[in-house]
Amino acid sequence: MIKVGINGFGRIGRNVFRAALERDDYEIVAVNDLTDAKMLAHLLKYDSVHVTLPDPVEVEGDG
Repeated sequence: MIKVGINGFGRIGRNVFRAALERDDYEIVAVNDLTDAKMLAHLLKYDSVHVTLPDPVEVEGDG
């Protein structure tokens, strides 16, 4: 299992996250960004290019 932290959750960071969801050997352990966690969750879930993510997206704690 490869544990991955994403520094920056813009277009590329979200694409890396989506790609990691399709693989069994990657685990996203952290995401670092200046934007509010609830906004990042919304942007991940409702992407205008890659359509809506079918998986549930939730923010736990303070983000």
